[in-house]
Amino acid sequence: MAPARIAAFAPPLALMGVIYFLSAQPDLNSGLGLVDEIGRKLVHMAEYGLLWWLWCRALGFRRPILAAVITLAYAATDEFHQTFVHGRVGSPVDWAIDGAGVAVAWALTAMWARSRQSSDVSRQL
Repeated sequence: MAPARIAAFAPPLALMGVIYFLSAQPDLNSGLGLVDEIGRKLVHMAEYGLLWWLWCRALGFRRPILAAVITLAYAATDEFHQTFVHGRVGSPVDWAIDGAGVAVAWALTAMWARSRQSSDVSRQL
């Protein structure tokens, strides 16, 4: 494998490391109540949507399902990891929120790709 292809795997692996580090923190609660809860869920969606996109990019955008499997498997291990961290709880609901982030990122990527294809066709006419 070419060095550039190997380097493509660095961003998703680095993000996985950041996620692991943050999951090992005993408490990320800011004390803002519902605002904090909703904000953390949105951040979860965004980070796992980004992780899916980075895996898609590393895989050349040819294997979005494989990228989703890798991302969701990692999300499951992240939730399991949190069960061992004081003050944290692993939750199937949080895993589903991570999956929703993947779904949103996939939908946005598909819409962007379709809009590019239609603009390319317009230019050819």
